[in-house]
Amino acid sequence: MTTATLEANTADYDVDDVEYLRHGDKPLLARIYKPRGQGPFPALVECHGGAWCQSDSLTEALRHKHMASHGIVSIALDFRSGNEDPYPASVQDINYAIRWAKANARELKTRPDLVGISGQSSGGHLAMLVAMRPHDARYAAIPLPAGTPAQDATVRCVVMSWPVINPLSRYRHAKRAVANGEAWAKPMIPRHDSYWKSEANMAEASPTLMLERGEKLQLPPAVWFQGRDDTAHDYKDPESGFPGNEPQRFTAAYKKAGGDIALEYIAMARHAGHSPDLTQTGDMFDRMVSFVGRHIAV
Repeated sequence: MTTATLEANTADYDVDDVEYLRHGDKPLLARIYKPRGQGPFPALVECHGGAWCQSDSLTEALRHKHMASHGIVSIALDFRSGNEDPYPASVQDINYAIRWAKANARELKTRPDLVGISGQSSGGHLAMLVAMRPHDARYAAIPLPAGTPAQDATVRCVVMSWPVINPLSRYRHAKRAVANGEAWAKPMIPRHDSYWKSEANMAEASPTLMLERGEKLQLPPAVWFQGRDDTAHDYKDPESGFPGNEPQRFTAAYKKAGGDIALEYIAMARHAGHSPDLTQTGDMFDRMVSFVGRHIAV
């Protein structure tokens, strides 16, 4: 296999909005940031956060621009919102987007074997869920256009920023926080309800619980970036016997199942109830680039 191109600092890139999927009269766009040059470049399919119900492909543009400026094709997705379309709708869109990116790899300046996935908060959960179950028939239910060569949704690596990795434990954590008068948690509960519809669904699609149930899963190399003082994502589940917080619980289960994952805390303080300021993430983006370089550009 030839080596992908990962530039140390590619200053120039192009940005295009492309319709990658349509549901009825509703187009779904991907904002694609492509480094200038011949490539092929590593690529990340990017999943935005927003508690499964908010935000869009523009929300985390600072990260996408950094990836493209350092030689990584960034495919920032819009996908169906949990406000109108509950689980597994967004998972189906993301699974399709990976297969679409592979089918259109040449135009995207990448190759099918150079595609990873990335996500922030609920988008981090979606990224890992899709990566762990790339062949799930429910998730792969949307076919590529007729005549398109078959593709699967496997990915080379997963990059997560403070993912809501266990929707069930976070739902119950938010309910306890509301009872304690913590304002950040109040809007989280209806968003969980809107997207998931039931605690059974939250448990079924929890990457943490999937691992602890011993499911047969894909385990691509992964990294979890976590800000400090982030009680919405870095907390202990009192219903679990695991001695640490949810980030440590998930990474321990991932490693026990044979996966390669790193949990990296960053200096940025993540305070629940406030949108993250991506200008205050220190060297997180550079560390993401290095991770991609180790696991895709080889």
